[in-house]
Parts: sequence; C-alpha cells; structure tokens
Amino acid sequence: MRVAISTDGGFVSAHFGRCPSFTLIDIENGKVTKRTEVANPGHQPGAIPEFLHQKGVNCIVAGGMGMRATSFFQEYGIEAIVGISGKIDDVIEQLQNGTLKGGESLCRPGAGKGYGLDKTECDHPHKEDCEH
Repeated sequence: MRVAISTDGGFVSAHFGRCPSFTLIDIENGKVTKRTEVANPGHQPGAIPEFLHQKGVNCIVAGGMGMRATSFFQEYGIEAIVGISGKIDDVIEQLQNGTLKGGESLCRPGAGKGYGLDKTECDHPHKEDCEH
C-alpha cells in the first residue's frame, strides 16, 4: 500500500492542498519499504488527486480537506483520512501498526476557495494548529 501524507516541515499539514510537499510511503506487512518526498504540484481542482494517482497512491492522510477534494480522491479509488495532526514519523508508526484513526477535517467548508500555496492565513477554528 502506498500512502501520501500532506507534509509541512516534518508535520502533517493542516491543509492538504497548500502543503509544500507529500511524504510517500510504501507499507508492506507492517513495515515501511520505501519513503520519498515529492513537491506539491499546485492547488488546482483535481490536480493533486490525479498527481497522486499517477504516483500509485492508495490513501491520502491530511489535516483537512473539503468534500469536493474528497470526491476527486474517491474517483481515483484513493481513501482520504482527515483530522490528522502531529509529526510525520508518529503518523507513519500509527499507519504501520494499523492504529491511525481519522476524524473531522481541520478546515471548515470553503476555507481553501480561491487560494493557492501562498495563502498565509488559516480559516480553521484553531489557529494554533496552523503550521506556516
């Protein structure tokens, strides 16, 4: 299984579409067999799901994601796990152990509309969760 984790400075990015990069990991039999980091191709509707699909991703892990983005991932058969925060290494360990539990998206609907990678203000309710 190949998992993409929205990444910002060693932490899960609160906003999948505006993260600087994605950490891609391959997990087989509970062990990481490959780990790479790829740059975010840009926040255009449907671009990231297509990009990650081309990279062979089966699952995306992020802090927040809107319903439209979730539906794009579903079209490619990519599972979206949102509501995740913390260090990338801790999230990878949870993925290996099968203990990662998603929750509510960290962003409210419409928070990403009209913005790109350089957005500097968070729209989610807990501004202290913002990693810029």
